[in-house]
Amino acid sequence: MRVDVFTIFPEYLDAPLRVSLLGRARARGLLDARVHDIREWTTDRHHSVDDTPFGGGAGMVMAPEPLFAAVEAIDPPRPRILLSPSGPRLDQRRARELAAGAGFTLVCGRYEGVDQRVADHLCDGELSIGDFVLAGGEAAALVVIEAVARLVPGVLGNDESAADESFADGLLEYPQYTRPAEFRDYPVPDVLRSGDHARIERWRHAQALRRTLERRPDLLARSLDPAEQALLDEFPD
Repeated sequence: MRVDVFTIFPEYLDAPLRVSLLGRARARGLLDARVHDIREWTTDRHHSVDDTPFGGGAGMVMAPEPLFAAVEAIDPPRPRILLSPSGPRLDQRRARELAAGAGFTLVCGRYEGVDQRVADHLCDGELSIGDFVLAGGEAAALVVIEAVARLVPGVLGNDESAADESFADGLLEYPQYTRPAEFRDYPVPDVLRSGDHARIERWRHAQALRRTLERRPDLLARSLDPAEQALLDEFPD
């Protein structure tokens, strides 16, 4: 998968893209991440990428000329996505859609935002990582890249890991435990040490249902069916 990122702070992304999951994916040729410095396509001696907004107002706005020049010179993969709080929120469904393609492009805004003509005529859409405002799109770009890259076959090492986690089936993930079996008088649930794999699977499903109902009921937005209610009754909290 190829991912191109356009930013005025390429060093912001350099280290995170070289370590851990993303670094290993790049080393193995599973992720081709390319970061482009928008300032390289400016035409003035100050390498200016912003200007005052038409109509007045606080702050500065990223100008369209260097962004258009940079993206058109590179011709990166589509879709071209502008990272913006105005876009639809990233979720696991959108991450899966991007992971199913050959690549995508992320454009990072800064200052008070990006000239609207970039969103309207250069990018194919916008994307937000939440209902809050960041100083720029670089942190959001890293979130998007990691959320998508881990769904690319081979990146996780065990592809079943991505299928057995939060949001994979519309539920939050069940609680996980490891050794020791008892820590500071806090024991691991007996069912996980029983060796009864069918019962363990039922317990995990029950815990995922209960956790989702308590923490993110919006993910269900429906009534439990009889089988789900029976699971909760079998494993009371």
